Amino acid sequence: MDKIHPSLTVTNIKNFVPIILNNEDAQYNTWSELFRIHCTAYLVEDHLAPRLTTASSTSSDKDKQKEAAEKPTEPDQWRRMDAIVLQWIYGTISPDLTQTIMKKNSTAHDAWVALENLFQDNKSSRALHLQSKLTNTRLESFKDMASYCQEVKVLADRLANVDVPLSHTQLVLKLLGGLTEQYQTIAAIIRNTEPLPDFNTVRSKLCQEETEREAIALQSANQAGQALAASSKTDPIPTGSSSAGSTNYNTERGRGQARG
Repeated sequence: MDKIHPSLTVTNIKNFVPIILNNEDAQYNTWSELFRIHCTAYLVEDHLAPRLTTASSTSSDKDKQKEAAEKPTEPDQWRRMDAIVLQWIYGTISPDLTQTIMKKNSTAHDAWVALENLFQDNKSSRALHLQSKLTNTRLESFKDMASYCQEVKVLADRLANVDVPLSHTQLVLKLLGGLTEQYQTIAAIIRNTEPLPDFNTVRSKLCQEETEREAIALQSANQAGQALAASSKTDPIPTGSSSAGSTNYNTERGRGQARG
């Protein structure tokens, strides 16, 4: 009984490659590494490389093919496995990218190379775009400190994917540079710390500072509310206006009776 090839058991490629590659995000290195690892695990990594013909195969290549007993060798089987890998590629990239690289009768290797060339050629423009975006990223544009720190880290990772990595110092200073005025005191303290803390430590300190500020603001609001409530209970109710009104009414009534 023939064994089922591992690639045929994959029902949802997104469970293994959760990233959807697109033109806007510089995540090609992450995507390609996840995809290559998946293909290696399911014995189809050879479909990402040019196909070896019988004439060009070396003895060592043949030995490797014998070791992978589950790998298909028949032409129809190879085409089926290649079509599966090609479906995986199309299933983990955006529709725009699919339209860009799709060609009639293309193989998985053709699509793989087309994506590599597309993203390698655009490295410089992507790096400039990401650097500009990182420069303009500031805390006031986010709902909280955690969201701001996460965005800075994501942009730094994407710069690394286009071979423009930020140093430890650059990343921390950029994070501090985008803070609002109320966080300048703790930012100054962190800048003057030797050695400079790593990104995760700085993020933790900033989130803790935000939590403490929110707690103080909440406490102040509660105290102000309690003071206002106590003040409204102790103040005497003014009665002068009602007494004056009563006196005027009685006077006018008396005059009316006299005239009658």
